[in-house]
Amino acid sequence: MTLRRLAEVTGGRYHVYASSSVEQIYTGTDITLLLREIKVAQDVINKIQEMRQGMVGDALVSILNEISLEVQKLPQSRFLPRPPNHTGALTIQEQPFHPKSSEDWLKQNGLKAKKLSLYQIMAPNAFAPIEEFIPVIRKSVRSTLHEKAMTQFEWHDGSIRNVHVDPAQLFDYQKQLGAIVKLYEKRVDWLSRDSRRLFGTITEKRIVMMVDLSASNINYLVHIQHSLRILLEQQLSNKQSFNIIGFGSEAHCWKPCLQEPTEKNLQSAWKWILGLECGGSRNFMAALRLAMETEEDHKKMAVVEGIYLFTSGIPDQLPDVICSYVEEASVGQVTKIHTILFNVDDYDSNGAIPGRYANITQTAECLRNLAHVSGGRFHWFRETGIIESDDIKAILAEMDRAVNYSQKCAMLLDTVKKRMPRTKQNGDSSSGNESKMLPKRPTSGKKALPAAPRHTELSRARMGQDSQEHEETVKAIGWRPISANKNLIPTAPQPPVMSKKSSKETTAKKTTTSVKNKRNKEVFYTEFRNEVGVLLNPEQKKKRKFKPINHPIIPDKEEQITTKSWLKKYGLSKLRLDLNKLVTGPDCGHTQKHISTLRKNVSAKYCTIFPSVNIKGTVKHLQLRAHELKEYEDQVAVVLRRYVMRMQWLLGSSRRVFGSVIEKKVVILVDTSGSMVYHMDELKRELIALIWEQLKKENISFNIIRFSADVEPWRPRVVEPTNENCHDAVRWLSTFVAGGNTCTLEALSYAFEDPHMTAVYMLTDGKPDCSTSRVLQSVASLNTERQVKINSISFNCEDDTANVFLKQLAAMSRGRYHRCYGQMDGDMFTHKLLSEGSQDAQFPQLPCFEGDDLRLLGAEINLARQFLSQSRTFRDLFATTPSPHENETSEVDKTDFKGKKLESSLSKLQPVSSASS
Repeated sequence: MTLRRLAEVTGGRYHVYASSSVEQIYTGTDITLLLREIKVAQDVINKIQEMRQGMVGDALVSILNEISLEVQKLPQSRFLPRPPNHTGALTIQEQPFHPKSSEDWLKQNGLKAKKLSLYQIMAPNAFAPIEEFIPVIRKSVRSTLHEKAMTQFEWHDGSIRNVHVDPAQLFDYQKQLGAIVKLYEKRVDWLSRDSRRLFGTITEKRIVMMVDLSASNINYLVHIQHSLRILLEQQLSNKQSFNIIGFGSEAHCWKPCLQEPTEKNLQSAWKWILGLECGGSRNFMAALRLAMETEEDHKKMAVVEGIYLFTSGIPDQLPDVICSYVEEASVGQVTKIHTILFNVDDYDSNGAIPGRYANITQTAECLRNLAHVSGGRFHWFRETGIIESDDIKAILAEMDRAVNYSQKCAMLLDTVKKRMPRTKQNGDSSSGNESKMLPKRPTSGKKALPAAPRHTELSRARMGQDSQEHEETVKAIGWRPISANKNLIPTAPQPPVMSKKSSKETTAKKTTTSVKNKRNKEVFYTEFRNEVGVLLNPEQKKKRKFKPINHPIIPDKEEQITTKSWLKKYGLSKLRLDLNKLVTGPDCGHTQKHISTLRKNVSAKYCTIFPSVNIKGTVKHLQLRAHELKEYEDQVAVVLRRYVMRMQWLLGSSRRVFGSVIEKKVVILVDTSGSMVYHMDELKRELIALIWEQLKKENISFNIIRFSADVEPWRPRVVEPTNENCHDAVRWLSTFVAGGNTCTLEALSYAFEDPHMTAVYMLTDGKPDCSTSRVLQSVASLNTERQVKINSISFNCEDDTANVFLKQLAAMSRGRYHRCYGQMDGDMFTHKLLSEGSQDAQFPQLPCFEGDDLRLLGAEINLARQFLSQSRTFRDLFATTPSPHENETSEVDKTDFKGKKLESSLSKLQPVSSASS
């Protein structure tokens, strides 16, 4: 018996052999089990014989009960209908190409990629309306010939352009649109077949399939297994690695890490899928952590690129929690979550109760947002077909765009048909031919007379007054009224009546002008025939006033002063690096002259040849050249680096919490109320750092006052920062214990009793016990004569009301408010800016500091980065702005080009009368 008991306890077998007694052999474990099974079989045979003899009775009832008990032990999925060869081996299909999402596919096959956008086709024959100022009639004239000869078409930016319509070109374009729409239809048909109808396209190379095995899917387990079988056979063979996770209340994975999709692994995964059972709720977060936090995958540097969630309902966790985890977990990775919703019947009240209930519309909205947050795709289907798919939606949107372009082409062709001349049905052929012919272009009856010869400068100088009288006579004869009406008879203008005083002033002005002209230039003959030269006096040569770029030098040693005082010495404006002042001057304004006839301001005609910029709402021309702007950028980069080093200094050591202590006799008020209990250890460390790094090092006399329900000073007056006093202060503050209320007013009143104190630094984490307005009024009355600066420090305070009170207290006494919000982000910003430089004005983004010192310095850093970005933009203008001779050449080419286009358009359109042209 001892040996048999030992075998049973250890899970082994007991065997007996005795030569003297054969019966003991049958007591072994193997033979006993076999004899027991023989006995059960013999009982079944006996019952069957009794049933044959008609002895049903209690025996039949007991047999039925046994059968029902055995059936109840089996899982419910065993009784579901199964497709043919459901448990058979997989038939793996090799894919000849790696599929793409519709978004990526359209980048190569979309309308823009194929250059089949209507605006790309019409761009060479589209012209913007031209409006120019005509000095003869002194008004701006807009071209009307294009509007009558061409079709007006609304462009994609909302502007109206004159378009030359070529019917043959648009006919070919519509053929190309029809061909590409057929290609899109094939793509939609391909996306709606096989496993892509169930899962969409599996585009990533390293994927994880997450399968919903909750109790609500128990009737659909065979459908889920069959869907996964089709996926394994058709879409996973060309992937790099994969894994499968099933989740209900708990999550289970096929393998602990990603595996290669070999035939052996795919068959093993299918066998594992056949053994899955449904139960529990939808613990999506457990499955997501199992997919994204695998240590073995991280060791192999195998990052999961795509997670495909196959579910029928909403997860147990809230969508905000899931989205927050996805955003945090996917930082620095390219993991996308694609959600697949298979539509089942709504929640059954008699069935399993899910963790969170939502109807199918709310479920689809939740899963859609979850996919789009991570940059993934959403797919929704049921047995009858696909309900919604991001891949198909993108293709259908491109098809709608193609149809829209085709409709616009038809509209343009209809416009051209309406403008075509109608031929007469009755009449001779000669009249029809004449109607097709365009009339000759009208010519003016009079030819322009050649210009009158002009005198040389030398002859004008010799002729003197006679030439002036001759010019006045010519002007009088050639005068014409502003209306330029040919029917009016030109008359000589009447000279204005002038008084004696005005006539004397006019004579004096003419004399001064003539003397000035004689002094400004001298006329002489050159050595070549009768050519005349002009010599200008050196005093009249205007030189460009060049402002050299300042090369500032900021000392590396940090000064213990406020940021406001530091920027007065080393700010961009003080260093003469303000780009708005450097880039333009008063003589570079883009001015406009008011034309009274037109009643509006008109710009200069040749302003386009100069680079123009917008400076504080005023358009001006660039005064600095490209190499000067490059020199300016180098200097601003040096100054910006020094600013960032200053910010690093302000965020270091005790200045991170207390700011910079600049006064020489200060009282430090420390809040030790009950709300400071969780931050007391941190506060003690920061106070010790303040004593040794700022007070002792800068030789600042100090006193410390602790306040909570009562006020307790360290010393009655401020003392010198000797080694003995500093050590004693450290020992005293190490005894701080948090507890009680916050008597802020009493602590401030006690601090003002010290006659030698010049500044107060008050550290607190909340509002005072009494009214904040009472504290402000009392402090104002106490500080009326002494004008002591109160610097408030917000320490781990998230109460906006308390922070506003501290700001008001500091501003009232001309002190500073300090709150180092997001200091870790500030350290990261300074590190990136010092290591990578400032190539982008927006990245890295400066954290939002609320303290006065950090806020002012941050604003100056942002201004320097903005000036750098503007300077680079201004330098690019020199590459795009043509020189004057290039501008003239382009204008001539443009005129020739428009003339050719105009002639070709006139040959196809209705004749235009001479009056309209």
